[in-house]
Amino acid sequence: MPDRAVLFIDGNNWYHSLSEAGVADLGRLNYAKVSQKLVGPREWVATRYYIGQVQQKGSPRLYAEQRRFLAHLKATDPRISVHLGRLEQRRVKNEAALELRQYLSSLPVRIDVGVFHELMGIATKHAVADVMVEKAVDVMLAVGLVMMAQRDEFDSAYLLSADGDYTPAVTAASSLGKTVYACSPAPGAQLGRVAKAFIRPKAEWFSDCY
Repeated sequence: MPDRAVLFIDGNNWYHSLSEAGVADLGRLNYAKVSQKLVGPREWVATRYYIGQVQQKGSPRLYAEQRRFLAHLKATDPRISVHLGRLEQRRVKNEAALELRQYLSSLPVRIDVGVFHELMGIATKHAVADVMVEKAVDVMLAVGLVMMAQRDEFDSAYLLSADGDYTPAVTAASSLGKTVYACSPAPGAQLGRVAKAFIRPKAEWFSDCY
């Protein structure tokens, strides 16, 4: 009987883990080669790439870059599909700026008045920052993993992420008789406890995946 394998990629978590591990030319990675190499002798059925969608009005440059990357990704192999969540803008406190203001307010020695006011102005200006928060992506991936396990659409799953929030979904898929592996260059102790194995490829592992 063939061992059907499906990859579930948390795009944001996976990208940053590769970047921190020193994997070069991330935009040129061939995910058909990555998928086939990772599943080995199993039958590669599908690779599902989950990512928050950049909005054109927010950042035209990032929007265009993401569109090119996702188009290239889908054109690589018909077994690769893209599943889009959303990105929402949030205003958050900048802890570094707040600490700088507190530090300047409690200086034990006097400094140049002009320098003091310039630094205080910078700290005040950046006391809050606008950041983009990914929404729905992890839920979509977790639901996809469990629902496809229930529908018996794979025998083995590879979760490309180090996010411990996926632990319940991995446990649920495993309880349905599926074998779930987690894979990331970053550490993932929580996933490692519930997955069949936690695979940590080093940068050189990807050398033949372009």
